[in-house]
Order: sequence, then C-alpha cells, then structure tokens
Amino acid sequence: MTEKKGSGTRALKVRVKSGRGRKLSSKLWLERQLNDPYVARAKREGLRSRAAYKLMEIDDKARLLKRGARVIDLGAAPGGWSQAAAKRVGAPGQGRVVAIDLLPMEPVAGVDFAQIDFLDAAAPEKLKAMLGGPADVVMSDMAANATGHRKTDHIKIVALVEAAAEFAREVLAPGGSFLAKVLQGGTEGALLADLKRDFETVKHVKPAASRSDSSELYLLATGFRRA
Repeated sequence: MTEKKGSGTRALKVRVKSGRGRKLSSKLWLERQLNDPYVARAKREGLRSRAAYKLMEIDDKARLLKRGARVIDLGAAPGGWSQAAAKRVGAPGQGRVVAIDLLPMEPVAGVDFAQIDFLDAAAPEKLKAMLGGPADVVMSDMAANATGHRKTDHIKIVALVEAAAEFAREVLAPGGSFLAKVLQGGTEGALLADLKRDFETVKHVKPAASRSDSSELYLLATGFRRA
C-alpha cells in the first residue's frame, strides 16, 4: 500500500498495490474504502457503516425518526441504519426498532433483529409479531446482488422496493413514512403512482453521504393515508 502526496494541506491519498491474486475490482474497492472520509468517520464514531450518515442526513431534513417512534429496518446488516435509528427514537425504552436481513448481524443496542430473507413468505408476519403493533417508519436499504447488467439490476431492485412498499402499507400507522433505496433512472411509474395515492408526499432524495459516483437514490414517501 502506498500513499500519494497531495499539494498544500490536502490529505494523502492511499493507493493500493496490485498483489498476486488480487483482482482489479478488489483493488479499486479497497482504495475507495481507504480514501472515503465517511468510512473513516464511521470507525471513529463507532458506527457499523458509512450508510448511517445517509439515513441521518435524510432524517435531519425529513424528521422521520422522532423520539418514541416504532421503526422497521429491512436489509439491516451490518447495522448502520438500525444503529442510527435506535439512537434517534430512543430505543430501548422510548422508541422501538426491529430489523431483518438475509445475512447475520452482530447485536445492536436497542434493536430486535431476526436473520430472515424479506422475500420469505414468513417474513411479514415475523416482523409484525416482533414489532407488536403499527410502525411509524418502514425503511429499506435492501439491494439485490448486482449482475453488472444495468437494466436487470434496475428491475431486481424495483421488485424489492415494490415488495417493501406493499408491506409498508400493511403495517404503517396513519402519517407514517416509507424510505427505500432505488437506482438512478428513477422508480417505475406504476409504483410512484401507487405511492402518491397512499402518501401525502413522494420524492427522490440523494444525501451527500451517498457517493457521487453511485447510482443509488432514495425514495421517500411521507404522510401515509390508510385506506
């Protein structure tokens, strides 16, 4: 690993040497991680991932995670969103956060976690039982495994968002909010139309903590109107 000097007071940029057996994609990913200020900040502040800052930036503007709120986190591992949500809603004690993921997740203070695929038929009822009542916020940072084919990846993530939105309609209390990751290129028209029918405000947001070269966006729907 080498460091490239910048001019003046600019931070040194870490360059990763190509080693035997290391793929170019792995080298570029490692360089990006080592040079990402949000990754470094997350380590300093004891956060599970840089994704926590995306949620906090969105919440600073939208005020979703109020003290005492009940939150469902879909696709939670490694726990950055759950960690930030638990702190903001005052869980445990005041608010409540329940989370699931296909992957295992180390325990997060104030978060009730279950390792289960959201697309498993048993997942919705499992989540409802864990929460024990209506939710104020349903949030999803789920992402399908990338194929490298842009259109295919877009279809896969839209399918996840549609499933998450349908679940949100089942569990949200009136006035509740839905937040989900989508990809650049927008959200399917039918899904947007359905959300606009059921929520007062629907928009796309991209927090500063989301890498500028990333195609990810977040779909934010607030003011749920229960039929």
